[in-house]
Amino acid sequence: MRGASKESLARAEQALAGAAPAEGLGSELFSIAKLLDGNGALRRALTDPAQPGEAKVALAGQLFGGKISARTQEILSVAVDGRWVSGRDLGDALDQLSVEADVAYADSRRKLDEVEDELFRLDRVVAVERALADKLGDRRIPVAHRQALIHGLLQGKADATTLRLVERAVDGRGRHFAGSMRAYQVAAAARRNASIATVRVATDLSEAERTRLAAALGRQYGRDIQLNVIVDPQVVGGVRVDIGDEVIDGTIAARLDDAQRRIAG
Repeated sequence: MRGASKESLARAEQALAGAAPAEGLGSELFSIAKLLDGNGALRRALTDPAQPGEAKVALAGQLFGGKISARTQEILSVAVDGRWVSGRDLGDALDQLSVEADVAYADSRRKLDEVEDELFRLDRVVAVERALADKLGDRRIPVAHRQALIHGLLQGKADATTLRLVERAVDGRGRHFAGSMRAYQVAAAARRNASIATVRVATDLSEAERTRLAAALGRQYGRDIQLNVIVDPQVVGGVRVDIGDEVIDGTIAARLDDAQRRIAG
């Protein structure tokens, strides 16, 4: 997001931060985002820059009052009172807020680490199981059927917050499943003021090695680092680390490639 939309999202995030975490808050915010996706007239009415914020807040109250929790209504009011560069930015903001609300709820129950780990593990399973990935991403299959598939896989094996987020990733609001899952992991890490480092190694790291690597990266980047370790047979010795757009490639294969380029150059 940019400009006024970014500022409006920040104000809505402040309102969310001031609200007590609740189990249904994220689901309600996401439901409103979905409603806006399918109703252009409503989306325009709630984001019309020609209308005063008070009028848009009143409209949101008329439409949703008594149908959503007081917490959700308060956050929605702050959101519609803002200015949005694009009408769709409001839906995107509510979607993002819904994830942050679920992450906050998991944190309030001391389940954040568990949820973060479950999201990462499922992300890896789907990345490897091509048939499963194809089914989850097949838009010809109704969303409810794809959500039922993931629900069957995770029921009794994952935290309720994880299950809600994964079902939401299947819905996607037009985004790919993998992209949504990674965004959820980033949101979970951000809750702890941490960044995610995806670490690729040929053989798994011991707990001591993970601790040393996380500490070294934390010193380098000046913040806590959450390691997501992927064992990749294509890695020939050493470690490859991806943090956001940055890559630290200390694998033997990378050094050989670099040497070959130097010789050829």
